Amino acid sequence: MMILDILGFLHLGFADIIDIIVVALILYVAFRWLRGSSAVNIFIAILMLFVIRIVAVAMNMKLLSALLDTIIDVGAIALIVIFQPEIRQFLSRMGRSTGITGERSGLLERLFGSNAHALDDESAKELSRACFEMAEQRTGALIVLRHKNPLQDILDSGDTIDADIRSSLIENIFFKDSPLHDGAVIIAGNRILAARCTLPITERTDIPSKYGMRHKAAVGISERSDADVIVVSEQRGTISFVRDGIITRVDSRNQLKLLLDPPKKEN
Repeated sequence: MMILDILGFLHLGFADIIDIIVVALILYVAFRWLRGSSAVNIFIAILMLFVIRIVAVAMNMKLLSALLDTIIDVGAIALIVIFQPEIRQFLSRMGRSTGITGERSGLLERLFGSNAHALDDESAKELSRACFEMAEQRTGALIVLRHKNPLQDILDSGDTIDADIRSSLIENIFFKDSPLHDGAVIIAGNRILAARCTLPITERTDIPSKYGMRHKAAVGISERSDADVIVVSEQRGTISFVRDGIITRVDSRNQLKLLLDPPKKEN
């Protein structure tokens, strides 16, 4: 009982209970968010430091408390640098979940040019034809389907194309001797916007080893935006569709056409 009195756990009010529940939920969400990444070990170490600091303050250990306060104050800046990819990913997901870029915000979408446009039937057929022909020829390809997020930094990293979607053009872009084959093609609506674009690589460690750098890049951009990605494997001659970091094997053109429709949000 004396130890509990020292730690102050015997005097819990309603606000204290709410406080504990909220903190527990935040920690749970943070752990799920970081699970599978290299940052999870750092997160656990930070939690341990905070627990030690709380105990040190409760036990009136002034020297240890002062030392931990200094470490935490200086480490706050370091944490922003260490967790920069995770923070950007979290804020991006949170922004999409608020619906600010959703269908109800037509004014904002028109101002920022972030409307989501589905492919029409002809463009979907051309894209599907190109993907399956490249799979048969074992030609690797990485195709990003832009929706509401403008992906301006990704577009700036490549070469502007701005052309209609044609299977012959896509196949020529990814032909192994083409100067544009190394990188990703960005498609928005029924237009090919750019080629040879650089995509961020995911830091997840749970992706099966059979998937190469193209798949990791596809997962990376789908984690940081609402874009979908088509990956044609050069080694295995298979087609994968990536949405929200989830890789789906595509076995038929009809399946790919169904996947090409952007996800519908419920009102």
